[in-house]
Amino acid sequence: MVQLHGKLEAEVELQSPADKFFKIWRSESHKLPTATSKNIQGVKVHEGDWDQHGAIKIWNYTVEGKSGVFKEKVEFDDDNMSFTLHGIEGDVFDDLKVYKPVCKLIPKEKGSLAKLSIEYEKYKESDPNPDKYMALFIDMTKDIDAHVLSV
Repeated sequence: MVQLHGKLEAEVELQSPADKFFKIWRSESHKLPTATSKNIQGVKVHEGDWDQHGAIKIWNYTVEGKSGVFKEKVEFDDDNMSFTLHGIEGDVFDDLKVYKPVCKLIPKEKGSLAKLSIEYEKYKESDPNPDKYMALFIDMTKDIDAHVLSV
């Protein structure tokens, strides 16, 4: 049986407190192009509000030197300081049928831990795993951490 479903996982140690990092994603995602400008060139709300559960946003990003567009519906879990971006459409779907990045923040005595994952499903076995998107997610996370500490 060909395995088309998969999950990539990574952990990033953060200097910033979990609640402040989560707040950027939760209600201030319009600041992300400033925080991680080499990765995210723009984000706009397509439906709903910035901090609304279920809001739909359209992102302009760069991965491996190529510009892309990603449309997602966000799901927040405030109690667990996590969010899930349910991919709806965009360039990522050239290679993937399902694309779902998730970030869960774990508070620590000093700083916090970001547990990142991308759940995905490929169209066919020869399609690439979304490793380049995990690299983007990790890089964005590090940039956002530095941004949170600088403000």
